[in-house]
Amino acid sequence: MSGTSPEDQSVGAPAPPRRGFFAQFWRIIRIYYGRPGDRIRAWGYTLSVVGLTLLQILVELRFNTWNRDFFDALEARDRAAFYGQLWTLLLLLFAAMVSAVAQLWAKQMLSLDWRRSLVWDLQSRWLKAGTHYQLNFMPDAADNPDQRISENTRWATAMAVDLLVGLLGSILTLATFLGVLWTLSGPLHIALASSEFEVPGYMVWAALAYATMGSLLTFLLGGPMVSINMRRNQAEGDHRFALIRIRENSEGVALIRGEPDEDRGLRAAFGRVMAVMNELYGRERALMYLTSAYGMAAGVVPIIVASPRYFAGAITLGVLMQITQAFLQVTRSLNWFVDKYPLLADWRSHIERVAALEDSIEAAESLEADQTINLVVGPTEDGREVLAFKDLQVGHADGNVVIQDANAEIAAGEKVLLVGESGTGKSTLFRAIAGLWPWGSGEIRTPAPERMFFMPQRPYIPLGSLRAALAYPAAPRKFPDAAMRAALERCAIGEFGARLDEEERWDRVMSLGEQQRLAFARLLLHRPAWVFLDEATAALDEENQDSMMRLFREELADSALVSIGHRPGLDVYHDRTLTLMRAPDGARLEVRRKAQPAKRKVRAGPLVAAGQGALRRMMRRG
Repeated sequence: MSGTSPEDQSVGAPAPPRRGFFAQFWRIIRIYYGRPGDRIRAWGYTLSVVGLTLLQILVELRFNTWNRDFFDALEARDRAAFYGQLWTLLLLLFAAMVSAVAQLWAKQMLSLDWRRSLVWDLQSRWLKAGTHYQLNFMPDAADNPDQRISENTRWATAMAVDLLVGLLGSILTLATFLGVLWTLSGPLHIALASSEFEVPGYMVWAALAYATMGSLLTFLLGGPMVSINMRRNQAEGDHRFALIRIRENSEGVALIRGEPDEDRGLRAAFGRVMAVMNELYGRERALMYLTSAYGMAAGVVPIIVASPRYFAGAITLGVLMQITQAFLQVTRSLNWFVDKYPLLADWRSHIERVAALEDSIEAAESLEADQTINLVVGPTEDGREVLAFKDLQVGHADGNVVIQDANAEIAAGEKVLLVGESGTGKSTLFRAIAGLWPWGSGEIRTPAPERMFFMPQRPYIPLGSLRAALAYPAAPRKFPDAAMRAALERCAIGEFGARLDEEERWDRVMSLGEQQRLAFARLLLHRPAWVFLDEATAALDEENQDSMMRLFREELADSALVSIGHRPGLDVYHDRTLTLMRAPDGARLEVRRKAQPAKRKVRAGPLVAAGQGALRRMMRRG
């Protein structure tokens, strides 16, 4: 892997072949029904749905014979039989109600549990090994993964259950009532010129012809709805993403008075939603012309077709009503496609969006497995724990080289400052060390991931309590309150010690400088063996920067430190400096100089000094 250059490599992972719709849907089914932890529940809910659907069809079959008996009693003016049929109707209504509610419960549980399984699978894979980060740099990666995981999975599973249960019910109903209709309709005698012939079960052929005509017209009118729904989902996702970006960057927008420009952008994004929705609504109106007339005629057509036998005295009024009801059941089953086409088009768009996200995650996973930078985790052959680069070349996903032929070694406990002009790849090198950036060649040897701690310029502050933010990524209760308060005090934000259990948007409550000091307090609690700072003191004044950097001489003296920084005075806290020098074919890593001992004494601030002793005592006891 280390012998090829980024220019010779394909960009990212090879794109997976585009799967057909049914192959995409089968993958989503397999996630739920094939996983050992979900399999028993999945089949339990599924069999419940199937059994209750069969029960509903049996109730409908009994209701069909009730129609015959009821109308025969009405035609015969048999009062006793008439009232007897009313009691039978009450029992049938009760059975229909109970079976329908039970089936609805089973369908709801199946769709919810299926969605849970799918969401958990996508979330865990999206978050694994920085895949969520790598997708931002991969060409043709699925957009708006948040919408695909939260919204598209909901509709993909809920609609699938509704549609598949409806299809199953239609097939079983068709099989049941075709026999009824064939038996009741009898032959139709047709005379053409001097020839006579009969059509057996003619009502069945009439139902098939009626349903076929409706299906063909529906397909012609509604065919474009699949692509329209795909574009609608994308437009909706883009508009929501624009809103989220403004919310997350509201301070920057407000300070620069960018609201008018943002409003124009949002109007344009929602304009695309409006355009595609108008196109979709137009298709729905075209279908409504068909379905409204088609559904109304369905109740009259069987009576008209069967009336010759009724007028001939071959069937009673009860049988005519039974034929009509059986015809409606058959055509309703055959018209499943007609009735559900708009829903099918929408459902397909959700399935394809979920499948596209899974394709992107698979591409990122294969990228991790086939990464061109050989990431070696563990000590050297002589047992030393080091961070080392050997013939390292780091590039972008498009093949452009950022860092060329880097060779260096950093020993455990060493303090190294990494400097260079903006754009020479310092932060990209950190991403490669963390295993998030596979594009390039050569070798990086790193300590075990659990021994490394990365601190970016803007710390990540999770939602929830301050305790959770301070302990992150560990469990909130891992560290005692006293140690947490001491760490906050040592980092000059001790006033937040009384608010550990308050839940706030701490990334908004705290200034960026306070957030950076919170990250250093987090560092004190975790005490990693290797620390990587990417301009983690950029928002601090000189006094607070000195206070934070002294942690690596005092409380964290045994930890190795690799830091990126441009601020003056940082070099005195490091043993040596590595410099990335810009060059036409990629920056070169050079050892520029040894850092000189500090020539000035930095005085701790009053809050800093107050917490140092308490924290050291607490850490020794821990």
